[in-house]
Order: sequence, then structure tokens, then C-alpha cells
Amino acid sequence: MTKVAVWCRHEGDNIIGIGDSIPWRVPSDLKKFGRIVTGQNIVVGRKTYETLPPKFDKETIFVLSGQEDYETRAPQHQVVTKTKFFKDMEDDLYLCGGAGIYNLFMGDGGKLMPDVIVDCVYHGEMQQADGEKVDISSSVDMMRKKYMQVGSVYEEDNVTTAIYVKRGNFVEQRILKHIINSIINS
Repeated sequence: MTKVAVWCRHEGDNIIGIGDSIPWRVPSDLKKFGRIVTGQNIVVGRKTYETLPPKFDKETIFVLSGQEDYETRAPQHQVVTKTKFFKDMEDDLYLCGGAGIYNLFMGDGGKLMPDVIVDCVYHGEMQQADGEKVDISSSVDMMRKKYMQVGSVYEEDNVTTAIYVKRGNFVEQRILKHIINSIINS
């Protein structure tokens, strides 16, 4: 199993959202995200799940939530209440937020820590939004300590994208090819 974390954060403060919204609109970045995760097993928290557009309803999605009785909107979506569910899984997992998911998997320090991180950084101004700022600084700090950048940095529409691999890990070439092709084929 290969675990891939995919995020887009704001430059400098590592904010990924304010309240229930992303405080910037970059259509090319949303399309890139879709290309990376379409056809993959996606892991999200409940709040992120509720903001996913209907185009992801056909995907296999694991919703990590403390609410066992939470109802998903599609039969191929499953509620998972404990991370140990994933420990013996053989299929690849794409971790897609929110901050609680990133921090949980990045802080695991063991078998569930992502093998690959797709680090998208937005370099523009944030839009005003209501709610609490949500940042992933602890995950970014862990990325800087335990991962190394591979390949080029890609830039499109004020978003840079870099790929990081956990130091000492072997990552299947098919995973890296898929991610790179998803990034460059805009």
C-alpha cells in the first residue's frame, strides 16, 4: 500500500481553509486535484467529505469520523471510525483532508505515515471568509524533516506543486508517474 497526501496550502501560514471553505479560487488547481485522486481510494474527514462536489460520488471514499452512524451519500463511501482499519490494507490511499486527517496520518510516525506528499502552495491573496483558520503547520514541519523533494517544481496560476517522498522509502514508479502526469497534463 502506498499512501499519498494531497494538499494545497497558503504560502507562509500553511492555511488550507477558513471555516468550511478554501479562501482562494484557482480552477486549474481543483482540476489538478481531481486528476490526481480520480480512480483512487480517498480518505477524508467528515467536514471535508461534506464539501466534496458530486463529481466525486463515484469514487471509493473512506470518511474517517467519530460518528459511527454517520450516513454517506453513496454506496461506495464508507465510514471508518479508527485508523487501524487502514493498517493492513493493501490498496493505495490518497489522503485528501482536512487538517485532522493530515495531522493524524503525518503524526503517526509509523505504518500509516504517507509515502508521498503532493505539496501545492498558493502564492496569492486569500479571500475573506467566516470561520476559524485551519492550518497544517505540524504536517508541513514533519514533511520538511522526514521527506525529500523529488523532481521539478511545477507552477501554474500562482500555485506551485512539488512532490515529496519519505526518506528511505521506495515508491512504485506507477504512483509517481500518475502524480506527475496529473500535474503536467492541465
